[in-house]
Amino acid sequence: MANAPKPTPAKKESSATASNLFATLVIPICLIIGIALFIFVLGKPSNFNIPEDVAKNNSPLSLAFYNDDTHSFLPHPGNYGGMAFKGGFIVPILMGMLLMVFVFSIERLIVIGKATGKGSLESFIKKIQSLLSSGNIQAAVAECDKQQGSVANVIKSGLKKYSEVEADTNLDVEQSVVAIQKDIEEATSLEMPMLEQNLTIIATLVSVGTLMGLLGTVTGMIKAFGGLANSGAPDQAALATGISEALINTATGISTSTLAIIMYNILTSKIDKLTYAIDEAGFSIIQTYASTHK
Repeated sequence: MANAPKPTPAKKESSATASNLFATLVIPICLIIGIALFIFVLGKPSNFNIPEDVAKNNSPLSLAFYNDDTHSFLPHPGNYGGMAFKGGFIVPILMGMLLMVFVFSIERLIVIGKATGKGSLESFIKKIQSLLSSGNIQAAVAECDKQQGSVANVIKSGLKKYSEVEADTNLDVEQSVVAIQKDIEEATSLEMPMLEQNLTIIATLVSVGTLMGLLGTVTGMIKAFGGLANSGAPDQAALATGISEALINTATGISTSTLAIIMYNILTSKIDKLTYAIDEAGFSIIQTYASTHK
């Protein structure tokens, strides 16, 4: 009776390792992609007012950072790529973080979708409750096999324990109910933590995105006030560039945090729905056993 679920922890440990490896790879890859987009897409010469002779004698990479006392290139009017590039070195980091939110959100949606199973979760729970009411435990187990997913796995574990304690004449009703409840809790503790992995990364990006945007805002304002501090007439180009950097970083940071908050709430609500479904089915299993074995 106790030997059947032994392979399960190894499977969950393997899944956890794969998820940790996924997170370890995604974070640096997203940052690299963000830097590449910043240099080669936002910083391409066509986005800026660059003289042809300068563009011919420099590579795209060097042109991306070509900004000295003689040449201070501004983006074409209405060119948002060039404007974003003027946001400075914080922008590629924020772009990488924005990509992380997308990637981890999609990965969690896929995992939660698999945990839900093949069919409608509400219909599945109703079928299980109906089969329990009629005392057809084997049909309920077969329905779990058909549904698949984490919710079905937990319920199937509870149903198997139901059959085991029912066949054990040494247990009274109270002991049997406790055994079923404990088995459901153990199965839940194995399945549910997998759904919450990487959610901490999305939650962290909510705060870090805002802080990085704020850091970019501060550096932009420092440049803006540096332009005003010049002796004589203020450096209008430096002032405009500094303000632009501040606003672009603010907008990018807020966008990253906003998307992270929305996706975090969506994902946690889906996980709560799965948890509620497990609790509802588990309660039905326990109540059915208690009412039929008085």
